[in-house]
Amino acid sequence: MIIVSNVFNEVCVHLSDEYDNDPGVLRVELSCGHVADPMTLTDCCKAQLLNVSYQLNTFTVYMYIFCSSLYLIFLQCPGCGTFIERVHTSNLGVECLICTKRTGGIYKFCWQCLREWKGPQPCADQCENVGCNIKDQELLKDCSVVTLKYIQNVQCPAIRACPFCGVLIAHSNVGCKIMTCQKCHKEFCFLCLKPAQECLKTSTPYVLCTAEVAAKQVDVVRL
Repeated sequence: MIIVSNVFNEVCVHLSDEYDNDPGVLRVELSCGHVADPMTLTDCCKAQLLNVSYQLNTFTVYMYIFCSSLYLIFLQCPGCGTFIERVHTSNLGVECLICTKRTGGIYKFCWQCLREWKGPQPCADQCENVGCNIKDQELLKDCSVVTLKYIQNVQCPAIRACPFCGVLIAHSNVGCKIMTCQKCHKEFCFLCLKPAQECLKTSTPYVLCTAEVAAKQVDVVRL
């Protein structure tokens, strides 16, 4: 009896061969002319399945790369959540037309720190929001803790961002807690980060603030 079937689009015919050393095992002749036993067909199936799995994994990698590249082109507006395309890659300031229409004034946000834009444009490195610069953010986040021996051995982060302009300032561990920013020339307390005039209403330069020592400035808000 001859049985015809399809395996991976190959026509297989069960044959009996008088020269077969193991006639108890069924053999099939493929359309290409090759003869195969069940084990060979099983191995063929496994190979095909593995190939499909490889193709799926490769497709997943391509999808990941594609989505990652989309992330560099589209971001959510911090004002309304709409996905915005960044057309000019040399300018971090991006306008959201929806927010502009809703607020009645031009609304732009920073592509790097995702906050409402501050400062002149065009600008390719950072806006004037405190902590926009990625390196500055890392320094503020990873800075060590210093003990200020002249201020009752209080411990606080070794680096602060000026709460007025954002420039980074490190304490020399000598002197008082009031710092004068060399950029904006304003004074603030290195411990509580309040304006010097406000902090000194309830303490002195070498005495602890009545307010708690401010934590590391992960998200700095200007005064």
